[in-house]
This record gives sequence, C-alpha cells and structure tokens, in this order.
Amino acid sequence: MRGKQVIDCVKKVVPVAFRTSLWFLKLMLPVSFFVMLLSYFDILPYFSAFASPLFTLLGLPGDAALVFITSIFTNIYTVIALMSTLDFSVREGVILAVMCLISHNYLVETLVQKKTGSSGWTMVILRFVCSFAAAALLNLSLPDFSSRLAYQSAITLSFADTAMNWLQQSLVLSLKVVGIISLLMIVQRMLEEWGILKKLSALAGPLIELMGLPRQVAFLWLVGNTLGLAYGAAVLMDYTRQGKVSGEHADLLNYHLAVSHSQLEDPMLFAVLGLPVVWLIIPRLILAVIVVWLKRFQNFLYKKSRTECVVTPAAL
Repeated sequence: MRGKQVIDCVKKVVPVAFRTSLWFLKLMLPVSFFVMLLSYFDILPYFSAFASPLFTLLGLPGDAALVFITSIFTNIYTVIALMSTLDFSVREGVILAVMCLISHNYLVETLVQKKTGSSGWTMVILRFVCSFAAAALLNLSLPDFSSRLAYQSAITLSFADTAMNWLQQSLVLSLKVVGIISLLMIVQRMLEEWGILKKLSALAGPLIELMGLPRQVAFLWLVGNTLGLAYGAAVLMDYTRQGKVSGEHADLLNYHLAVSHSQLEDPMLFAVLGLPVVWLIIPRLILAVIVVWLKRFQNFLYKKSRTECVVTPAAL
C-alpha cells in the first residue's frame, strides 16, 4: 500500500516540481551570468568604495565592503572564495560572515519571496538593516579571538576560462535545483499522505509558536533553516498555491527566513575558513525571532487601527 502511495505522490509532484524548478532556473541563471560579468570586469569594487567608511564604524576594514557588496549580488560560495583571498582576523571574519549570511543573493531570493506573497522591497530593506544591526551588536559583544584567517592570493583567469567555469557550475547547479526541489516536494507530499506532517507540527508546535510563527509552517521552517531560503521558498510556493498556508502566515515565515535560513550548510562552509560556527548561527536565530515578534506587533496595531476606523450604523 505504501509503495503505491509513493508512486502516486511521485506522479503528482514531478510535473509541478519540474515547472517550479524551470521557473527558478529562468530567474537564477541570467542573474548568475550578469554577476559573473560584473565580477570579471571588476565593476563591484566601484560600488564598495562608497560603503567602505561605514564598515570602519563596525570594526571592519575597508575590504569588508567589497565582500558585502559581492554577497548582495552572489551566493555564499562566492563570498567564501573572496574572503579567502583577503586578510581578516577571525573576529572581523565572524562579523562579516553574519552580515553576508543575512544579506546574499538578493536578486534571486527576493523575487522568490515576492512570489510567495511578501513585499520584495520590504525583504531587501529588512535583510540590509538586520545585517548592519547584527554587525553592530557583534562588534560590541564579540570577544577578540587573537587569530587571523588563512588567506591566499587570488588567481586571475581569462574571460574564456571564467565563462567556462560559470557554465560548468551552472549545469551542476541546474541539476541540483531540479533534484532537491523534486525530492523536497515528494517528501512533503508523502509526509502529508502518511500523517507525519501533523505529528511534526504538533511536536515542534511549542517551539515554533515561541518564535512567533504558526504551527502550520513547522515543516517549511525546518526546510528553510536546513536547506536554505530558495529551496524553502520553492516548497512554500507549493503550499500557498494549494491554499495550505495563508498569505499572512507565509509572510511571517518569510520575515523569519529572511534573517535566519540555511543554518547548517552555510555556517559549515565558513567553518572551513576557521570561523566558530556557533557565532554564525545563534545571533541570526535570535534576530529572526525578534523580527517576527515585531512584525506580529505591527500587524496587531494595523488590525486594531482598521477596526477603530470602521464606523458602524449603530455608532452613527
């Protein structure tokens, strides 16, 4: 019986997963190619030059601005590759890494969040502000680790080699996107069929509610915080399409995931540079909880003001 359910789930999910993956790749690949051009022709440093003075206020050297601006347009892999070619202390590396973990890949991830019902500009502003808020707090509280990151000289490639590297990485990424999104949606559908999602929501419910989120998003929260915002949003798109998550709940989850997502893979990548993982995880999680509760308070005030503005016939 279970075998038949699995086959039925696969048949139902694969076409939807393929369409979602195709939409995702149509968005991601042109952006990726554009960023590759910006990087190769050294255009990003012109943007970062204006931001350098701001970063010195956060206890960071001017080079940190280049890393952060690069992060906004690219992914964490590119950020780590760039950081490995610059000379940062571990303390500076932690502050900068947290900023980049909150603010990266704006072009793709913002459009994905907009697809699930949140305001694109709100998500951009939220992530940008939270990056600097986290950096300021870390600059005040972070101890001095008295060590520096290992770094190496950057290797200059020809345009042909750079383009070929981009093509190879894009092909691998495309396969990864289709595979992960399809697998996630199949697993999600099977968990629903077998009633496991209800048990998971009940088990994680108290923790999820403590974070200010509704129990219905327990599985989506787990996906977003393990595999990342983009893949989590792909499943969230399926949920909103089917009406399993309301627009308000999806927006609340997006507020959380905008600050805290991919809490496993991305911090472990930075750990390769010698950064302490706990400082890359806990601050983002705490900040995300604060952001969600502030958003809930804002929603409460908005609903209250709307109610007070309604004039009933009896009042007249």
